[in-house]
Amino acid sequence: MKYRLAFKDYRLWCLLLALAAMLALFARPEAVKRQPVYNFTFIIDITRSMNAADYRLDGYEVSRLEYVKKTLGELIAKLPCQSRVGLGLFTERRSTLLFEPLEVCSSYAEIESSLDNIDWRMAWAADSNIAKGLMSTLEMLKNGGSTLVFITDGQEAPPVNPAYQPDFSELKSRMKGLIIGAGGLQPVPIPKFNANGEQIGVYSEDDVPHRSTFGRSNLDPSKIEGYDARNAPFGSQKATGREHLAVLHEAYLQKLAGEAGLDYARLTDLRSLQTALQAPELATLKSVRTDVRWQAALAALMLLSAVYLPNPGKFIRRLR
Repeated sequence: MKYRLAFKDYRLWCLLLALAAMLALFARPEAVKRQPVYNFTFIIDITRSMNAADYRLDGYEVSRLEYVKKTLGELIAKLPCQSRVGLGLFTERRSTLLFEPLEVCSSYAEIESSLDNIDWRMAWAADSNIAKGLMSTLEMLKNGGSTLVFITDGQEAPPVNPAYQPDFSELKSRMKGLIIGAGGLQPVPIPKFNANGEQIGVYSEDDVPHRSTFGRSNLDPSKIEGYDARNAPFGSQKATGREHLAVLHEAYLQKLAGEAGLDYARLTDLRSLQTALQAPELATLKSVRTDVRWQAALAALMLLSAVYLPNPGKFIRRLR
C-alpha cells in the first residue's frame, strides 16, 4: 500500500525523469542540421598608427589594435562549429601567417590565446605600404580557399608615391574577402614608445615623413622649389603635413578594395563586423552535428524544480 502511494506522488516521477535526463548527458546527444559555416583568415595591421586610441571599451579609450583584438575575439566565439579561422599580421610591405585556418570549436583556446598575445612590438619593420601588403596577402592566400579579412586603418608611412602603386589586375576577384577599416574619421595623436615599450609622448610633425622621396616625382617640376631631375626630383623644400596624426583613410581603402575585387566595411562595433562577415555569399551550407545536451540539462533542471513546488492536488483543493 505504501509503495502504491509513493508512486502516486508526482515528485517521485519528477526525480526519476530528472535522473534519466542527467544520464542522457553522458551519451552526448547530438542533432544534425544544415547551417552556414565560415572560413576566414584575419590579417591584422600592427603598424604604429594602430596604437592610436579612438575607440572606447567599458568607458575607457583603447587603441585601434586592442579594439580589433577584442571585437574579433567576440566574433569568433559566436561563429558556428565547423567554421575555421586563420590569423596573420601585416607590417611594412607584406603579411605573414601565424597559423592557417583552424576549426573554431575544437581550437578556440589556441585561437583566443594567439589573438590576445598580438602586440605592435611584433612588427619586423616600421614602414607601412598597405597596397603592397595587400598584394602579398592575396598572393599568399589565393589558393587556400579561405575568405580574406584584411584589417587596417589605411595609414602608410611614408605616404606612397602614386606612381608606384601595385597593379591588382592579375589577382582581382581571385578570392573572396573584405578590407575592414579600423579607426575614426577625426585625426588623433599616435603614441610614441621607447625601446622598452614605454610611452614617452606622441609623434610630432618633425618625427615622421610627410611624403615619399622614392623614385621619380609625381609632381609638376615647374611647381617644385629647388627641382633638379637628377639630384632633387622632389625639390629642396621641406615637406609638411599631418602624417603624425592617425585617421582612417576610408576613401583609399575603398579604392584598394575595388581594385582587388574585395568588399569594404568600417569597424564601428561588433554588430557592424558581424553584418559584414556573415553575408550569405561568404558562407557555406553544411550538415553540422550540433551538441544538444543543453536540452537534457534544461529538462532535468525543470523536473528538479518541480519537486519543490507545492502539491498541485492540494493547491487545487484549497482553491475550491
